[in-house]
Amino acid sequence: MNFLKILKKTVIDSQIYVSVMGTFFAVFFMKEQNTFRFPTILLIFITYFSGYLYTKYQYTKHFLKILALNAAAGIICAFLIIHNHNEIRLLKWLVIVILGLLYNSFFLNVYIRKIPLLKVFYVGLVWALVNCWLTLPEFNIPIFLISFFFITALVLPFDIRDMKSDTVETFPKLIGIQNTKYIAYGMVFVSIILASAYLNPVYGLAFFLSGILTYILIYFSENKRDDLYFSFGIETCSALPFLFLLIMEYF
Repeated sequence: MNFLKILKKTVIDSQIYVSVMGTFFAVFFMKEQNTFRFPTILLIFITYFSGYLYTKYQYTKHFLKILALNAAAGIICAFLIIHNHNEIRLLKWLVIVILGLLYNSFFLNVYIRKIPLLKVFYVGLVWALVNCWLTLPEFNIPIFLISFFFITALVLPFDIRDMKSDTVETFPKLIGIQNTKYIAYGMVFVSIILASAYLNPVYGLAFFLSGILTYILIYFSENKRDDLYFSFGIETCSALPFLFLLIMEYF
């Protein structure tokens, strides 16, 4: 039990885990598009990690430290882009960073997280832009749609988890837990169909297998479940396509 508490505090609560999962999700599409590069992987991880730290700690006494860390992370990211890519990639990255700031920033009177029902789609949008735009020379519509529907579906169980504490209207509060799950099922189904149609066969199969496990985890999502179920179980779903791909390539 103590080990689980330490693991949760050091890996999950520190925002490292979600950042790694988001990075694996991006790597899956980078490999499919033959754009796999280690500097880009590092760029994506740092961007996710600094963004999630900012969101979590902006209202705490640690905010100034996090702000300084984010400034350093921004310099590192800019260096990685300029050294390994070009000015266009830098502009794309800046757009995504600004979208992240608009999601939840204390200096804004109204930010995206305060707008009812919009949060789930916005998170899906930002993650999708990383996969279909930041890492590719041109905007890839199929990858955008696959990513958008899949990640949006994964955000809905977190709204189920937080439905008693959320101060804004969310899908579980508006239409109930079961109907929210139906929406998530539909989105996962659409992402699987798109992946099967547009990705290389082995990548489509990896995504299909990921979708099956994702269905199961969404099905058992309940408000009464421990936070670890969501912050570890549901969060892991975004890395499943890459993990299944590794398994199939190994065997």
